[in-house]
Amino acid sequence: MTSDAQKEPSKSDADHPRHLDHTWDEARQAAFDAAHPIPAGPVALELALGRKLDQDIVALQDMPHYASSAMDGWAVNGTGPWIPVEPGTPLAPHQASPIATGGLIPPGGKSVLRSESARLDKDEDGLPVLVTGGTARPGEPRTGQHVRKAGEEASEGDVLVKAGVVLNPAHLALAALAGYDELVVQGKPMVRLLLTGSEVVGHGVPVPGQVRDTFGPQLPAVVGMLGGIPGGQQRIGDSYAEWLGALEDVVPEVPGAPDLPADVVITTGGTGKSGTDHLRRAVAELGGRLIIDGVAMRPGHPAVLAELPDGRFVLGLPGNPLAAMIALSTVGAPLLAALGHGDMPAVQEVPCGITLEPEPGRTRLMPFRLLYGMASPAQHTGPGMMRGLAFADGVMVVPPHGVKLGEQVPAFALPWGPPIPAPPDPNAKPKTRSAGRTGRTAAKPAATGPVDWGELLG
Repeated sequence: MTSDAQKEPSKSDADHPRHLDHTWDEARQAAFDAAHPIPAGPVALELALGRKLDQDIVALQDMPHYASSAMDGWAVNGTGPWIPVEPGTPLAPHQASPIATGGLIPPGGKSVLRSESARLDKDEDGLPVLVTGGTARPGEPRTGQHVRKAGEEASEGDVLVKAGVVLNPAHLALAALAGYDELVVQGKPMVRLLLTGSEVVGHGVPVPGQVRDTFGPQLPAVVGMLGGIPGGQQRIGDSYAEWLGALEDVVPEVPGAPDLPADVVITTGGTGKSGTDHLRRAVAELGGRLIIDGVAMRPGHPAVLAELPDGRFVLGLPGNPLAAMIALSTVGAPLLAALGHGDMPAVQEVPCGITLEPEPGRTRLMPFRLLYGMASPAQHTGPGMMRGLAFADGVMVVPPHGVKLGEQVPAFALPWGPPIPAPPDPNAKPKTRSAGRTGRTAAKPAATGPVDWGELLG
């Protein structure tokens, strides 16, 4: 045992015990296992879009619940000519009253004569009468013509939308038509963003010493893609008091944010070990526990996941943009999936288009481009860069022992991108070319081994 290993822990170490880094697989599983699905509950119609319906939507009454006009014109009783009466008046035979599209058919109304098929005239005594004319067809209007009957869309008690459906805008319109103000949907995590850094600016071209805010424009959208509900964002400085106050507020006053407590608070920066990194200390003072304190991966190593006594999760992302997105994919995606009744995000295998040397003890997360079916690392993928990720087809999960050219490597899709292509079926029969063509030069034989496509990326 070395002398360093025999040293007594300092007071700082005793107050803040160190945790061994999780492996990449362990971190994903720990985040998924830490959360339980949020119970179903009622939400307002305007908040139900994209949510999974937990209870059937049934017709509360006949739909439509009254007979109405399908046209602007006249509600009539019997054959013409008709004597005009005031709107809404019960109609005796040979009477008519004006009506608009959607208007209630008055008692005695048998059909609707369209405006363009009607003409006001006078009888032999000079009194007004309504007669057919204009574009009227013979026999118009027939009994029931241009009348929307009560219950023709649904009868009371009919199931309009079954539970389990992911609600689209038409579902919400149907629910409103049926008289609903709220719908019972499966739980979905409300996510608040806590963005830090006094050097961060939100507009314009930053000067030396400043950096543009990359989290504000992208994180709400990515949270939504991962199954969360963006719950507003708050920006604070680098002081401990600001950190503690922001994490202490269950429902902070954030302009434009829902007046609801967050299930998850995602922070940016503050996960390192410097004097301005206060996340762990604030979590400890609030009585929280650390679930993940570092992941043996690059980039995104200083990711933190904690749980506060009130049940809120705090996901601490590194301050560098690419590192933060990798940490969000590693820890945040499984956490939000578990809270939102989802499955562990899928990991697929792709053939690697380049040899990647070992890096013992650390998993490397590499945005990649697919070239001829093989994954090659994208360019411009430093921890503070976004250019490579912006055009990537996915992220390779390179194990510590490295990957050989052509070897299968785990990979996951980006929240905004297409799924990783499935590997070819080894049992599928290859397609054969027709032998009937002549006069063509024979093709050169294909290479016997995989090709390093990484050189094509420049």
